[in-house]
Amino acid sequence: MRVCLAVARHSFRRYSTYRVATAAGAFTNTVFGFIRAFVLIALWQARPRIGGYDVTDAVTFCFLSQALIAPVAVFGPALELAERIRTGDVAVDLFRPVDLQAWWLAADLGRAAFHLLARGVPPFLAGALAFHLRSPGSPAGWLAVLPSLVLALLVSFALRYLMALSAFWLLDDRGVNLVSFTCASFFAGLLVPLVLFPGWLGPLARALPWAAILQVPADVWLGQYRGAGLAGALAGQAAWAVGLLGLGRLVTRAARRRVVVQGG
Repeated sequence: MRVCLAVARHSFRRYSTYRVATAAGAFTNTVFGFIRAFVLIALWQARPRIGGYDVTDAVTFCFLSQALIAPVAVFGPALELAERIRTGDVAVDLFRPVDLQAWWLAADLGRAAFHLLARGVPPFLAGALAFHLRSPGSPAGWLAVLPSLVLALLVSFALRYLMALSAFWLLDDRGVNLVSFTCASFFAGLLVPLVLFPGWLGPLARALPWAAILQVPADVWLGQYRGAGLAGALAGQAAWAVGLLGLGRLVTRAARRRVVVQGG
């Protein structure tokens, strides 16, 4: 545990050194937040209530999603593990007296923590200064936001960890990541809230793991879930996190055997 905490701290400090890139990212997220907000305002003015959202919910969702883009890595980055697999440096990782998955999870959580503070807070604060944004309306709502966010980060990592492990077989994970990030931008609710998806597409999108990284935590913030609904939403996120992390462990074991078969 102490090693993992040290890895997370190191990752946080590492990303904090890229100050200009971080400022540029926060500015870009803010600008696109305003562009998306005005588009959604126009849509909700034509139809004042869609899928349980009013215009305040829609604008709040817009800036919440912009705030979470970097922490949950909707557009990446892919884990550097894939590059280490291509170069063979993963052999060093496998010999460390630390679980491979736990090491990279700690590093990713350190990255996510920095991006949440440096690239997540500024866009949301800018949106709050310009628009009326909704906040959790009760202590229970505030208490539910943190576990939902943590579970979103775990699901995001688990997906990208599986994509990185694919390099053991494909040697290049860029195609797999392109498909995954495209699915994430669509099914996470980044392009438009999933409440706008028509017919059967809405329930299907909510049942996929990408919804757990953005749409669900945003809905928890907005108070869209009550009582058993909130428990069910968190349970759904937890199920995806546990299932994908467990699958990652199985694939890691298979990958270890593959390294030996290749003569590592």
